[in-house]
Amino acid sequence: MFWNLFPYFAIAAVLLWILGAFYAWKDRPKASISLTAAGLMVFFAYILWMWIVLERPPMRTQGETRLWYSFFLPLAGVLVYSRRHYRWVLSFSTVMAVVYICVNLFKPEIHSKTMMPALQSPWFAPHVIVYMFAYAILGAAFLTALYLLVFKRKTGPSPEDMDTCDNLVYTGLAFLTFGMLMGALWAKEAWGNYWAWDPKETWALITWLCYLVYIHYRRMSPKSTGAALWMLIVSFVCLQMCWWGINYLPSAKSTSVHVY
Repeated sequence: MFWNLFPYFAIAAVLLWILGAFYAWKDRPKASISLTAAGLMVFFAYILWMWIVLERPPMRTQGETRLWYSFFLPLAGVLVYSRRHYRWVLSFSTVMAVVYICVNLFKPEIHSKTMMPALQSPWFAPHVIVYMFAYAILGAAFLTALYLLVFKRKTGPSPEDMDTCDNLVYTGLAFLTFGMLMGALWAKEAWGNYWAWDPKETWALITWLCYLVYIHYRRMSPKSTGAALWMLIVSFVCLQMCWWGINYLPSAKSTSVHVY
């Protein structure tokens, strides 16, 4: 029943986000931030309601984690906009959020109250929430890199542009690290080991190392911006592989404890 009402919440939130992006292009930051925040409140109201109805955190299925990502993307966008006033960032984050919302609309998943024992750990909810926020922040870094590569390939990014990418990666990697630590504590409680080289754990480490390489590269070669931006593109591809790509690997389906 609650899933049938998702389109109404989603449409209301998306319309508010679109208006927020529109006012950003009109150089009206207060209206833009207020409308985007209103859309976030509407979307989070649905997530909270779903949490109450299911009597568990809505994080068990891919569709449920996409809800969190759809929420955190505009949040990351408005945080970047409020600091740097990049007018395009709200448009990009809204488009990306709409993509994930549409996937949920056209491919709804079964949502039940049941929770397998491994997911009943107190580390489960903070682990997923922190990871989804990290994914959204790093998604904003990806969008910024893509924008700079496409629209500023002739002039090149400014130092302020690269500072934005760096700060997003610093923040995203910090949350990614916290998420991995929480995941290790959860794994110890659920399966008896902090780390088991599960396919998802392996890709999580690969993703973490990719962003770490970006940070070190930026420190060693601050003027080589093109290669750094491409590193962000590759790192985000690895992130997508870690999040949902491993679900389609035959070996992961038979061996991974993270494919529910």
